[in-house]
Amino acid sequence: MLGKASRTALLTMAVVAPALVHANNFNYNSFQVRLGANPGTIGTEFTTFFTSNTHFVARADSRFEGDWDIAGGIGFNGPIGQFADAYGQLLVHNVKTKEDEKFNSEFMSEFNIGSRIWLLQNVEANGHIGMLNRRDKTVFIWSAGARFHSTDALSLGANVKDGGVYGPQVEMSVRFEF
Repeated sequence: MLGKASRTALLTMAVVAPALVHANNFNYNSFQVRLGANPGTIGTEFTTFFTSNTHFVARADSRFEGDWDIAGGIGFNGPIGQFADAYGQLLVHNVKTKEDEKFNSEFMSEFNIGSRIWLLQNVEANGHIGMLNRRDKTVFIWSAGARFHSTDALSLGANVKDGGVYGPQVEMSVRFEF
């Protein structure tokens, strides 16, 4: 358990840190639908602000073969310049493969950190690296891509990634921001 000094330090950081950070360059209130290729998957992701520099994350992916990868957790975000944000997430996954007979076959943890950068007024580049702690080993995960913001509420994205569960994929997505 955390000692009194650790709890006090965490509480102090949680209260003071948001006051020291300026506004984000990107919106973290969104709902996203995505399609992956090779292997073919479909997924959704929902993020919403908890504070100005933290957000909740919930996502699910599946090949619709009696499998799933459901994840949820908390993320952090903040500006690292006039045109870029740093972000990261700490997630817990529940993964079921088509060979598994149980409802909740495997739990994993994920930590990732990345950046979103405005290249043009309505084009962003994004990427992250991280680790997925799977069974008795740690798997390196990564993603790199770009997103075109056609309006303040709608954007289209393309990524190449390896999320650790389905392997390397090309992914197309549409994101609705609110």
